[in-house]
Amino acid sequence: MPSHLSRRNVLLAGAAAGSALALAAAPAHAHRPPPRPFGRYGSPSARLTPATLYVHPRGAGDFTGLQAAVDAATGTGRTLVIAPGVYRETVSVPADRTGMTWLGASEDPRDVVVVYDNAAGTPKPDGSGTYGTSGSATTTLRPDGFTARRITFANDWLRADHPGMTGTQAVAVKVMGDRSAFLHCRFLGHQDTLYADTASLDTVARQYFAHCYAEGDVDFVFGRATAVFEDCDFRTLTRPDLTSAPFGFVFAPSTAVTTPRGFLVTRSRISGEVPDGHYKLARPWVPSSDPTARPMLTVRDTRLGPGIDAVAPYTNMASGHPWQDQRFAEYRNTGPGAVITVPANRPQLSPAQAVAHTRQAWLGDWRPRA
Repeated sequence: MPSHLSRRNVLLAGAAAGSALALAAAPAHAHRPPPRPFGRYGSPSARLTPATLYVHPRGAGDFTGLQAAVDAATGTGRTLVIAPGVYRETVSVPADRTGMTWLGASEDPRDVVVVYDNAAGTPKPDGSGTYGTSGSATTTLRPDGFTARRITFANDWLRADHPGMTGTQAVAVKVMGDRSAFLHCRFLGHQDTLYADTASLDTVARQYFAHCYAEGDVDFVFGRATAVFEDCDFRTLTRPDLTSAPFGFVFAPSTAVTTPRGFLVTRSRISGEVPDGHYKLARPWVPSSDPTARPMLTVRDTRLGPGIDAVAPYTNMASGHPWQDQRFAEYRNTGPGAVITVPANRPQLSPAQAVAHTRQAWLGDWRPRA
């Protein structure tokens, strides 16, 4: 596994150096430059639709940055076609941009990277305090009906660059809208990489992640959304700052007690070049803003690599909210990290119960296209 510093260099260098962070299923020809900067998605002179805008870092589109394009894309149903490049900026999409779609113009998500390096403890430029977890997000997505295809969302803030700093959460993307879909996307960071959230405590936000890749160390997939992760890869990172287990936690759901479904992970894979048993599969997050939360996570038909602690895959985030009181369950998982040695530590669904833990049950009348 590359060092944290070389990992940042990979991001900055762009797709040509991206093999160390590649999705295993990336096509062999992925890094050939497209014959046109926007590939098969038209151009400013030949738009897919009148509602399509083009983003190119060197001026071949309508805009050179994503935030400028978002600001111009008022109304509903707008599409941004994003040319290959590294877009170093923070991006915030307002809730009124409903039905927005972002298309990476390359066939490989490594070619289109949205990245910044704020952390929760980073001071704001105006001196008003620090960003906090939500404020650290490179990309914040509020609208319903948002779709992203073949894009990398990243936060390359590094602990090694800020010794002694508290507030090491550094979010790559925060998603709050209902019917939000991410297809063939990547999410890169360390702590709190992917924040699958809702707009408010009493709002249900259905989110779908298919053929995606997420990496990190502490709680790197977290939040209170009703989220399905299908055919995804999760990679646990090494921790050179630690010498003993646990290095971190993959999932940290914070599902509201009134929300019937939290995170569902199905037909996926969890791996990492870490010592055996050095990661917990999950811990429940009961935030101070919602002390009645009852986190929910189902992991089924998924391969758990040796880095997952098979004896005790779950742990507490706070002693007052033990994981045993939450809604954690597994079903038909495989791999070294799925071996059941202490049954009390691994609640399992029965076949009859598993019928209700499916993508269709989680998403209801919404049928996203993978």
